[in-house]
Amino acid sequence: MALMKVLSTTVVSAVSGELVGPQERVMIRELEEDRVRGWDEFVWQQANATFFHLTGWKRVIERTFGYRPRYLFAERSSRITGILPLFEISNWIQGKCLVSTPMAVYGGISAEDEESHAALLHAAKRMAKAEDVQHLELRQQHSELFPEFHPNKLYTTFSGELDPNPDDLLRRLPRDTRYMIRKAQKNGMRVERSLQETLAFYRLFVQSMHRLGTPALPQLFFENLVDEFKTLADVLVLYSKRGPVAAVFSFRFRDTILPYYAGASSEAPGLAANNLLYWELMMRSAAEGLRKFDFGRSKKGTGAYAFKTQWNMVAQPLDYQMYLVKRKNVPNFTPLNPKFERAANIWSKLPQTLATRLGPHVVRWFP
Repeated sequence: MALMKVLSTTVVSAVSGELVGPQERVMIRELEEDRVRGWDEFVWQQANATFFHLTGWKRVIERTFGYRPRYLFAERSSRITGILPLFEISNWIQGKCLVSTPMAVYGGISAEDEESHAALLHAAKRMAKAEDVQHLELRQQHSELFPEFHPNKLYTTFSGELDPNPDDLLRRLPRDTRYMIRKAQKNGMRVERSLQETLAFYRLFVQSMHRLGTPALPQLFFENLVDEFKTLADVLVLYSKRGPVAAVFSFRFRDTILPYYAGASSEAPGLAANNLLYWELMMRSAAEGLRKFDFGRSKKGTGAYAFKTQWNMVAQPLDYQMYLVKRKNVPNFTPLNPKFERAANIWSKLPQTLATRLGPHVVRWFP
């Protein structure tokens, strides 16, 4: 039986896993164009759905990396009651796998009831087995560990509340962070906030990635993000007298600003530019009416993790988890893996122009 037919007739009880009566049944289907609007409406209304559940992210990932989308949704009486954005990815490093969601900090199942959640989980596991993948990864934000899944506790997310009063917002920050912000303000940097600053941002971004020994995402990715999320994307750049020194590419979602990608020149640390960069983003976002600051994920033991602990944010481990099909152990494809440490050191020593050209070809192996 074709997988589409299997999915479209899947009916699962959250309690027993058995078929249930027609008056209660939940159907699982793969997303088609005529249901895109309903999917996005569900995302905006469902509290546990995230920016990365929007179908705009699907279109950007497809156009940039060519991964195959396998988006599943649950419906009851023709109404969407749960969603699971999935991509099928295949390369020589990871093999074939299913990921929710690539290049995203959050993903996984978002459902309004237990039956829809259980049906989506069941369908995803069946798809993983039918496609004979190495593993199925669900980047759940906050969730219990699902049966037969293995936890991946590498990442922690940081978030905090915003205040429209800049003085009150500043007082919430630790003393050392306030000092660094004031130090940066004395350096006379100017702020530009516009999607037209995307190229300036990208040039700083590739510099930072090169210093870290990490392949950079392609410029096309950010162009596609701007094209897709014209009202939700945000670019803020700090300029010193010598030119752009620090920048952040963010997303707006509901009442939250999510600074997602950042870059800085070698001049930035001496100017305390990164401190001022995030302060300006906080203050301006709060003035616009946004009330939450999602600092995104970082791995323990990294400089980014240490930097985020200096902003009086709430740290919460992310509940990523994997269902192993062909693979026997949970993989670790991060730079913290000693196997990749040497590669990162070599990459950081490549000429930046060469690293920038090669980066887009390499980064797609690590979704």
